[in-house]
Amino acid sequence: MSTLALLGIGAGSIALLLLLIIRWQVHAFVAMMLVSFLVAFATQMPIGDIISTLIAGMGGTLGSVAILVALGSMLGRMIEVSGGAASLANRFTQLLGPTRVPMALTAAALVLAIPVFFDVGFIILVPIVYGFCKAAGVNPIKFGLPVAGIMLAAHVVVPPHPGIVGGAAIVKGDIGWITIIGLAICIPLAALSQVVSGWLNRKGYPMLPTTAEQFAAFGSSQEGADSKDPKAAVAPGVGTIMALILIPLALIMAGTTGATLLPKGDSLRNVLGFIGSPIFALMVAVGLAMFLLGRNQGWNRERTNAIMESALPPAATVILVTGAGGVFAKVLTASGIGTALSQSLTATHLPLILLAFIISLALRAAQGSATVAIITTCGLLADAIAGGGYSPLQVALLTVAIGFGSLGLSHVNDSGFWIVTRYLGLSVGDGLRTWTVLTTVLGIAGFAMTALLWALVA
Repeated sequence: MSTLALLGIGAGSIALLLLLIIRWQVHAFVAMMLVSFLVAFATQMPIGDIISTLIAGMGGTLGSVAILVALGSMLGRMIEVSGGAASLANRFTQLLGPTRVPMALTAAALVLAIPVFFDVGFIILVPIVYGFCKAAGVNPIKFGLPVAGIMLAAHVVVPPHPGIVGGAAIVKGDIGWITIIGLAICIPLAALSQVVSGWLNRKGYPMLPTTAEQFAAFGSSQEGADSKDPKAAVAPGVGTIMALILIPLALIMAGTTGATLLPKGDSLRNVLGFIGSPIFALMVAVGLAMFLLGRNQGWNRERTNAIMESALPPAATVILVTGAGGVFAKVLTASGIGTALSQSLTATHLPLILLAFIISLALRAAQGSATVAIITTCGLLADAIAGGGYSPLQVALLTVAIGFGSLGLSHVNDSGFWIVTRYLGLSVGDGLRTWTVLTTVLGIAGFAMTALLWALVA
C-alpha cells in the first residue's frame, strides 16, 4: 500500500476516533478498540494477525502501566482519606506565611499532584482553597487557579500518571529520566502558574450563583456540626506525607543515576536498577503508607484494605483506556502507518520534538483527554523515535514534550475544564479566558524548557 494511502488511513482513523468520542459520546476504550479493528482491515493486515496484534498492544502497554497506576492510586487514596492533603497545605502556609497563601497552596499542590490524579487532587484541595479564600475575603479563583494549573502540569509529565507512563511504554522511554525532567520543569512552572494566574485575575470574575451559595455556606456551623470524621484530629504530619512522596522518587532517581554512571554488568548498578524500578519504588511507598498512615489513623487491617480497594474501580477505567491506546498504537505500527508517517516527517525536516508537541496539542484540543493525546501521539511517532538513534535521555525529552502538548488548550470537551470552572465559580466564557489560557501558557512554557534541554544534549 502506498505511503499516501497509509497516511490517509491514519488521518481518517484519528478523525473517526475523535468523532466517536466527541460527537457520538462513545466511551474512549470502546472507540479506540473499534478504530483499531477498522485500521487493521483498511490496511489489509492479514486476518490471522489482527487479534494477536491487538493482544500484543494491550499486553505490552499494560505490562507496566497497570501495576503503576494501581499502586499510585492506592497511595493517593490513602493520603486523601487520612487528611494528609490538608496537613500538607497548612504546613506550607505556616512556612511561607499568611501573606503568601497562594504561593504556599501552589507549592503544596505540586507535591500532592505527584501521587494523586489531577481531578481527585484538585477536589481534595478545594475545601482548603475555600477556607483560605474566605479568610482573605477573595473569590476562590484567586487561590484556586494556580493550584489547578500546576496540578495538571504534573499530571501530564510526572509518573505514575497514566498518560505519561503509557506513552513511555510505547516509545520505550526511561521512567526515571522522565520523572527527573518532568519534576525539574514543573518547579519553575509552579512559579509561572502563580504569575500568570495573578495576571489573569487582575480583573474580577463574578461567581456563578450556585458556586457563590456553596462558597458562602462553607465553614458554617451546620457544615461543621455534620463533620464527625475523627481523621481531622489525627491527620498525619507533613513529614510523613513528604516521605511517602519523596522516598519512591528518590529510589527511582537512584536507579536512573546508577544506569547512567555505572557500566553494564556492575553489581551495584543491578541493585540500584532493581530498587529504582518504578514498580518496586511504589510498592515501598504503599507499604510505608499502610504502616505509617494506618497506625496514625488507627486503621485496622480491614479498614486499610477497604481504602486501598476503593482506589481500584476508578483506576480500572484509566488502565483500560490506556491499554486501548496501546492497542491503537500497536495497530498503527504493525499496519505500516507509523513507518509511513515517520518517513514523511523526516522529509519535512522539521524537528521531531516540535512535531511531537504540535501533534499532541492538536489531539488534546480536538478530543479533550490528555491521556488519549499522549498515547496516540506516542503511537504515531513510535517508529520515528525508534529509528532515530536517540539516547535514553533524548527519548525521555521527546516523551515529556508530548506530555506538555497534552497540557494546553483545555476547554469544554475536557472534564477537567468543568471541574475547575464549577468549583471556582467561572462561567464557560470566563473559564476560556482564564483556565484555557493558563493551561496553554504552561504547556508552551513547559515545551520551551524541554526544547532547550533537547538543544543542550543534542
